[in-house]
Amino acid sequence: MAAVPTAPPPAAADDEIVYESMPCIRIYANRVERYFGSEFVAASTDSATGVASRDRTISPQVSARLYLPRLDADAPAAKLPVLVYYHGGGFCLGSAFNPTFHAYFNNFAALANVLVVSVEYRLAPEHPVPAAYADSWEALAWVVSHAAAAGAGDEPWIADHADFSRLYLGGESAGANIAHHMAMRVGAEGLAHGAKIHGLVMIHPYFLGSNKVGSDDLDPTARESLGSLWRVMCPATTGEDDPLINPFVDGAPGLEALACGRVLVCIGEGDVLRDRGRLYYDRLRASGWSGEAEIWQVPGKGHTFHLLEPFCDEAVAQDKVISKFLNC
Repeated sequence: MAAVPTAPPPAAADDEIVYESMPCIRIYANRVERYFGSEFVAASTDSATGVASRDRTISPQVSARLYLPRLDADAPAAKLPVLVYYHGGGFCLGSAFNPTFHAYFNNFAALANVLVVSVEYRLAPEHPVPAAYADSWEALAWVVSHAAAAGAGDEPWIADHADFSRLYLGGESAGANIAHHMAMRVGAEGLAHGAKIHGLVMIHPYFLGSNKVGSDDLDPTARESLGSLWRVMCPATTGEDDPLINPFVDGAPGLEALACGRVLVCIGEGDVLRDRGRLYYDRLRASGWSGEAEIWQVPGKGHTFHLLEPFCDEAVAQDKVISKFLNC
């Protein structure tokens, strides 16, 4: 289980606090203090699962941690599904290199037998949204550069083991928001070398809107904080009906253009964002999009519970649902 963060007391009274979500982050007018999610753990080979990880620098702004499951001795050149993953954290917290995500992917890569590319993008408010989208696109383009021909690209794990007919995007919370926008951009611009996105995994997606939904009432304080957070992360936003945070609003790109054939939406019964995720599923199916969508709701659990309780029965069940989706 992830350690519960402990935050220091507020700083001097003359420091203006722009936003805070304690005990994780406090944003002042002139600086940011993060108390959770920025810890670093080195890449390694996990003794329990045999999953190997290593880090790659993609550009001065973007990097990634790769996870390769233990390969069968009889098939050392096996081709695997590829999951390009964007971590959550409200666009301002988290890292592909922190212990929570590292432990999660050591276990998940072994369960699903997939090659994971966990993307490190720049965080707001130092780098306001849409910087995270630009970085995430750069990472996806780097992964796809390995599809040019056999052995193409500068990362042997991808060149040797990526099955580009099974290329997936995924993320939780703000990372699911990013994954959605990447799939929409693929629909508008395409990918190099004829690569296509086979599927999209949306775990507890971070979407908002001025319209009220039932799950808003699960925790009105948390719901209000999520709205305030978005306005700080994206200072140029028009508000909660900005298409970046509300893909259902009039004027947002049509969901029928989502560039993948399959979508899995995971939601938590106790998550204040639950019904936004359900709305995504419903609107996608009604949009004229030609793919197949699935939705899976875990009973009783809240937002991104699986990262805080990775071995609880519900987290194990959710991981199995995602694993099955990635291997169909």
